[in-house]
Amino acid sequence: MEINIWFWVIFNAFVLLMLALDLGVFHKKLHVVSVKEALVWSGVWISLALCFNGLIYYLFGETKALEFFTGYVIEKALSVDNIFVFVLIFSYFHIPPIYQHKVLFWGIIGALIMRVIFIFAGVALLEKFHWTIYIFGAILIFTGIKMLFEKDKKIEPDKNPVIKFFKKLIPTTNELHNDKFFIKQNKKTYATPLFIVLIMIEITDLIFAVDSIPAILAVTQDHFIVYTSNVFAILGLRSLYFALANVIERFKYLAIGLAIILVFVGIKMVIIDFYKIPIQLSLLFIFLTLSASVIFSLYKTKNILKI
Repeated sequence: MEINIWFWVIFNAFVLLMLALDLGVFHKKLHVVSVKEALVWSGVWISLALCFNGLIYYLFGETKALEFFTGYVIEKALSVDNIFVFVLIFSYFHIPPIYQHKVLFWGIIGALIMRVIFIFAGVALLEKFHWTIYIFGAILIFTGIKMLFEKDKKIEPDKNPVIKFFKKLIPTTNELHNDKFFIKQNKKTYATPLFIVLIMIEITDLIFAVDSIPAILAVTQDHFIVYTSNVFAILGLRSLYFALANVIERFKYLAIGLAIILVFVGIKMVIIDFYKIPIQLSLLFIFLTLSASVIFSLYKTKNILKI
């Protein structure tokens, strides 16, 4: 699908405007994001994504609209797994809720930049070396199977090579200094634990991008569709985090559904040259799998917490 350069310019201008409004207007003052506020913002981001989906349908037709919607659903579902890890990271470093929005805001800026690189590199690889689609498919199948048998996630920052390397470059304080990432003491610059948390958030997204980008490339290799569906899913990640953080334990079996989806998408990529699974069937399978895993999770954990 050939996209006029102005579509890219207008879309990215819209994203920058929303980010500026988010940090500069709606969250200018530090405050704890309530569940009600998070749900409202989640509704805003989902509504914007659906409106954009309608625009895609109007301009480019049903197939591209279905590709966008399927990609968005996949990315949105996989982002819930990010939330599990974000909860662990914030808990491990004892980050108060009042500072979490700022960390996630800048974390998502970094995530957007990394996703752009991953998307264009992935599409370029598939266009030049078609056989890499089998590698992407195998990665997804392996990741899905691994998720099925994976034990509880653990956060061990002290063993992370990136964190170790960073601490050798820049001295780090042991205490938080309000919402600051860096401070100066005795004419020397120190990183605060809040910046270490930001690095952990970025590393988490980088790891998840390895799964999510190939997953959406199984749906479409259209740069614009892959990029925009990813961006909408990521922009809604913060509000989704604050909406689910306190009840995330009730979705503990969702990982099974996500694992099954990854395996399905991986198989779709592996067999694409022999049989192309219709986008409508893919969307139906993803929807039913997610619905079943959410319902099962809520049923099995009904005594843990009342929503």
